[in-house]
Amino acid sequence: MTHILPMTALQLRSRMRSNGELELSLVAVPVIAPADDEVVVRIEAAPINPSDLGLLIGPADVASARETGSVEATVTVLDVPAAVLKAMSARLDESLPVGNEGAGTVVAAGASPEAQALLGRMVGVIGGAMYSQYRTLKVGACLPLPEGATAADGASSFVNPLTALGMVETMWMEGHTALVHTAAASNLGQMLNKICLADGVALVNIVRSPEQVTILRDIGARHVVDSSAPGFIDALTDALAETGATLAFDAIGGGKLAGQILAAMEVAANRTADAYSRYGSSVHKQVYVYGRLDTRPTEIGSAVGMAWGVGGWLLTPFLGRIGIEGGQRLRRRVAAELKTTFASHYVREISLAETLKPEIIAAYNRRATGEKYLINPSLLSS
Repeated sequence: MTHILPMTALQLRSRMRSNGELELSLVAVPVIAPADDEVVVRIEAAPINPSDLGLLIGPADVASARETGSVEATVTVLDVPAAVLKAMSARLDESLPVGNEGAGTVVAAGASPEAQALLGRMVGVIGGAMYSQYRTLKVGACLPLPEGATAADGASSFVNPLTALGMVETMWMEGHTALVHTAAASNLGQMLNKICLADGVALVNIVRSPEQVTILRDIGARHVVDSSAPGFIDALTDALAETGATLAFDAIGGGKLAGQILAAMEVAANRTADAYSRYGSSVHKQVYVYGRLDTRPTEIGSAVGMAWGVGGWLLTPFLGRIGIEGGQRLRRRVAAELKTTFASHYVREISLAETLKPEIIAAYNRRATGEKYLINPSLLSS
């Protein structure tokens, strides 16, 4: 296969200026020829994940978005509240590429056999700067997709699948036997349900609406509780007592939910306690915050006993814990179940140019369940 690489290609950049403005723009960057152990991928699909939005938009006020510049060189500007600028000091006035993962066709390859074997293949890729028309990457950053898989099929083959698998792996590694997951009707949450059903792991799903309960029931979820419903705490406690879940992964982060989960775990544990202890249950209860859909402080009340913990959980450190072979094992499962367990769904595909439009920014920044956006950098225009 022969493909003439362009000298430059477009890449989406986010720059937070010290004057309190965040700028989104498309920048022409060099297309780098591959080294022996590298390939060049024409990116044809890249999802907008919550982790991407943290860099792309950050704390900027989406309602303030306005387009400036020329038609050929549009810049979208958003205001950043002065109160958060100090916390953003490390990135001020830096032009940063965005996009954790994506998929596309390998159009050029280095001399190594591993690189040559990927030439012409559709691959999922990870490594940052995926909101780009072309990316030069190490062979190890590529996941060859099954025959017949499209770029859209493989665009989300890293972050959500490996996070969901990592939650179950963490459960086993830390001696727990069942899980709790919040914001559980998300793409990731649906993947986690399918994994747990297949692997025989009890999972308590916490959602925020009756509609989200239906989404999970329809894919076979066994324990679903709605935090907006009367009797939520009682229903949660009953589910925890039935499953024995003592480990939760929380995508919400702020507010009372993490504390409510720990308190309900404490009540559930005490239902089977042999004797009363003024210090509470000796069963360790753990909540890992892995997202910040709610940016308020995390509130932990006094009814959680003394054996508990709250911490952060990120995919990259987890992959470091399980090592290269462990990571490859998980990636092999993702490839084998790409169109089943790890299938992702998108509400709309947009071009790089559309990514800058204020009304589209408002839509993809909502992070609403079932409304995930997919960028296709190979689309020429809006």
